[in-house]
Amino acid sequence: MADSNKTVVFQAGNEEYAFPILYVISIEKLEGMTAIPHMPDYVTGITKVRGELIPVIDLEKVLYHRDIRADDKTRLIVLETSEISLGVLVRDAKEILEIPEVNMKQPGLIAYQNTIFITGIANLDKRMIMIIDPQTLINSLEGIKEIKDYMKQQKQEIHN
Repeated sequence: MADSNKTVVFQAGNEEYAFPILYVISIEKLEGMTAIPHMPDYVTGITKVRGELIPVIDLEKVLYHRDIRADDKTRLIVLETSEISLGVLVRDAKEILEIPEVNMKQPGLIAYQNTIFITGIANLDKRMIMIIDPQTLINSLEGIKEIKDYMKQQKQEIHN
């Protein structure tokens, strides 16, 4: 598959990360988000993208346990997995990048239980980009099952 190493590169914290492009629906500016009380702390709220309500997670909260400082570079990467569509807040969405297989390394030392969603590291000239598997990331989040159930219920109510 030609797209298998195409990624969307973004910044979270001071590091570069990437999602495989196959999961990325769009990259949006941050606007019109509604906070929801009693959600896990990594959920910043819900927003409407292309007519669909989706939960929004703060990737800096997930990775570094601190809130993202939103500014004009902050972007919402809209992902779709087999179970849920959601928005991921990142500091900056930088580029779409094809990563040659020869530059992909297995995470080794960092592949420990709390970062199982990092599936590889792209080792490029002066850059190291950590590849995140969105499905594994979502499934590793505490309390995500309730959010998935809620979003599924909302979809069914809309379609009935």
